[in-house]
Amino acid sequence: MADPAISVPYAPTEEQDLIRSTARQFLAERIPIEKVRELMLSDEGFEAVLWKEMAELGWTGLVVPEEHGGAGLGWVEMSVLLEEMGRVVTPGPFLASAVMATAVIEELAGDEDKEELLAALASGESIATLAVFEQPRGWEIAAPATRATVSNGGWVLSGMKRAVLDAHLSDLLLVTAGADDGIGVYVVDAKGEDVTVEQESVLDPTRRQATVILDGAVSRSRLVSGDVVAGLTHALRLATAALASEQVGGAQRCMEMAVEYAKTRHQFGRPIGSYQSIKHRCANMLMKVEHARSAAYHAVRVTDDRAELAIAAPLAGALASEAYVWVAGENIQVHGGIGFTWEHDAHLYLKRAKASSLLLGSPRHQRDRLGLALGI
Repeated sequence: MADPAISVPYAPTEEQDLIRSTARQFLAERIPIEKVRELMLSDEGFEAVLWKEMAELGWTGLVVPEEHGGAGLGWVEMSVLLEEMGRVVTPGPFLASAVMATAVIEELAGDEDKEELLAALASGESIATLAVFEQPRGWEIAAPATRATVSNGGWVLSGMKRAVLDAHLSDLLLVTAGADDGIGVYVVDAKGEDVTVEQESVLDPTRRQATVILDGAVSRSRLVSGDVVAGLTHALRLATAALASEQVGGAQRCMEMAVEYAKTRHQFGRPIGSYQSIKHRCANMLMKVEHARSAAYHAVRVTDDRAELAIAAPLAGALASEAYVWVAGENIQVHGGIGFTWEHDAHLYLKRAKASSLLLGSPRHQRDRLGLALGI
């Protein structure tokens, strides 16, 4: 019998270690922080060649079932990859397409739609994003103002969606809209003539958002397999758990930056890390990161248990959001004056941290979801 005192319930598998090492090497070589700075100042914010390379590594189809052309792995493996991406504030539509859109399609699409849509996403041939939210800081999904009407055997959509991740890079929009028979998720050509994509001014330029205006946009397919609101809610919980892992990766890197600087920066003839105030800051950063990591790791390991995920996902989302914002801020404080400059990388992490904390619901919103799941 194993000694419970030395058991490691979350020990990574050999496959997960391989994903981590491959991701770290690829990101260091192809998307170092200098490349991130270059991309965030560009019009598109990303490069198609990088997406193709990610697809060749199998990342874009990591959680897509093998029968639909994906790797057939789970959300634990996805969390490992996202943690590494978070360490270098990786830009691009990965979260939007490979995580959020994939989760919604897997949850709500029928077999025929799954076969078509998931195969294209897994191969990297197509990029999709989820167009759900309509009001600033409005994360409810049950009553969309966007409307869908039947026309010529299809559907015509009118309305506006806000904070749509990487819509300018996407080929497909998964749009929530109300119809006479209830809510549906409609597949819309993002580059259609009746679709207007306006990039928003965002805090984090490494992760673009857009306002999408639908003025008679035609949908070729409607995803209504099962309870749409329940399916969307579950998909967003999966995305919240995945995002928490990315946030942990970013917070971890901020802590490492602070510790490295505290060891090498000298004042009055000694490293600043030898002073008690800096020691305490770094120790508190470690506690915040590890607390968030535990919650995030748990959330991705209970994705098959919907009742448990309803508790674990908002808990991870709240803790990881708060930890990342706090640690990113402390990293700047440890660095002092240089940490406030454009030339230093600390601000990239703080911006990603704050933007991510509001992406799928603020910490307060996540705690409201947690309370509902617990019945309090």
